[in-house]
Amino acid sequence: MADRVIFVGILVLAGVYFWATSQIPTLEIGDPLGPKAFPRLLGIGLLISAAMLLAEMLKERKAAPSTQEPEEKEDTSTVKVVAGVVVATGIYFALFELLGYAVSTMLFLLAMTAYFNKGKWWTNVLTAVLYSFISYYVFSSLLGVNLPRGVAPF
Repeated sequence: MADRVIFVGILVLAGVYFWATSQIPTLEIGDPLGPKAFPRLLGIGLLISAAMLLAEMLKERKAAPSTQEPEEKEDTSTVKVVAGVVVATGIYFALFELLGYAVSTMLFLLAMTAYFNKGKWWTNVLTAVLYSFISYYVFSSLLGVNLPRGVAPF
């Protein structure tokens, strides 16, 4: 059940992502690939991951015995986890501009790692803080990408 929910989620996300990518204006001068090249590659990566998940689901279906009992408890907990991640991601998107990339990403990663990597606080905090601020530096300083600063003083 979880694989199917994730598969459909990836397809919906890829569809929305490709639509959003098509809204990026194309300039007639400059880079021949234009600003749409990297986002389209990411969209293709999403579709490839969906295809790989579908192949894995079909492989498991063939290997699984046909007298399988339904696992309703596992299905409802999976749906709750997926719904929780969707809600957390929505909150992350809502706070992205207000708090800025580094702070909102750090809070999102801290929440996700605290749930999925329970009991390892040092690892979770270091991962969230280091990833957020190092990726902010790489994107803003080295690659010249404009990311929202938000409440951060840099």
